[in-house]
Amino acid sequence: MDDGTAARLLATAVANVQRDHPVHWTHMVSSDAELVPQRTLHPVFAGSYDWHSCVHQTWLAVRLVRLRPDLEGSAEAVAVLDSLLTPEKCEVEAEFFRGPWGKHWERPYGWAWLLVLDAELKTWGSETAQRWSTALAPLADVLRDRFLTWASTARLPMRVGTHGNTAFATSMVLDAARAVDDVELTEVCVEAALRWHREDVGYGGFEPDAADFLSPALVESDLMRRVLDADEFAAWFEAFLPNLDEARWKVLREPVPVDDPADPYGSHLSGLALSRAWNWQAVAEALPAGHRYRDLALTSAEAHREAGWRYVFGHGYAAEHWLGTFAAYLDLGAY
Repeated sequence: MDDGTAARLLATAVANVQRDHPVHWTHMVSSDAELVPQRTLHPVFAGSYDWHSCVHQTWLAVRLVRLRPDLEGSAEAVAVLDSLLTPEKCEVEAEFFRGPWGKHWERPYGWAWLLVLDAELKTWGSETAQRWSTALAPLADVLRDRFLTWASTARLPMRVGTHGNTAFATSMVLDAARAVDDVELTEVCVEAALRWHREDVGYGGFEPDAADFLSPALVESDLMRRVLDADEFAAWFEAFLPNLDEARWKVLREPVPVDDPADPYGSHLSGLALSRAWNWQAVAEALPAGHRYRDLALTSAEAHREAGWRYVFGHGYAAEHWLGTFAAYLDLGAY
């Protein structure tokens, strides 16, 4: 990613986290008294259309400032993050999640991105990051505990291509836990992955749905390569998708056409190309050299990368409030 593209992503993220409208409310409201502005309940993460998008756009700003401190717009980004990541505001966020709605609201997608943000700050090591990390700690702690409780007891996974997907969230949380040496959280994520998916064979889902921004098959595969050793993963992947090179899975190997990338669901399909790109790349790297699916995975990763980047800019707020995160995660990773 060149500096011009990175600066544009940073500027978009900084604008998004401050933008209160349009906003997508998903709270249960029991009385008129509860009809308050989103920033009253969520003074840190009220921008960028919805809570989870604001969390991962905040991560995007942190990631870019960390990697490229001299990037155009970095000073403004630091100032904005300083105004949001304060102890007082983070405590309000934490108090919400300690309450009854906090047991399930934004689970698991929003929780996962918050723990990614927390790990990014903890592994940075700068004074600025330490200040933000200390402020965020109460919220990170409560969501870590929520995730531990939920992932330890959830009997079944969610095999969807949207926010509820459990394999995607568990992958992100597992990476975050490993980055900060959180042994307990790591073990819970590994146990959940094996409980949900160790025996999966002969995947038969129809992908994609019109609203998908994740591939259920590929995010599951990306999770399993994290918890199995190389030989085990190769055997598992062969059993899970035994006919990957046949016509049936052309729709998984090749990018899906996006008819209207400015439409909210069209933007989801745009993001699907980006998430598939990093899934395919990770699967390719996890397979042994010479494996019959390795070149297929590499080719698919590159095709999806090229397709996904076409949609990152210029398609309105429905796309730009979140696609930059997926593009940066693809190109820059985390931690």
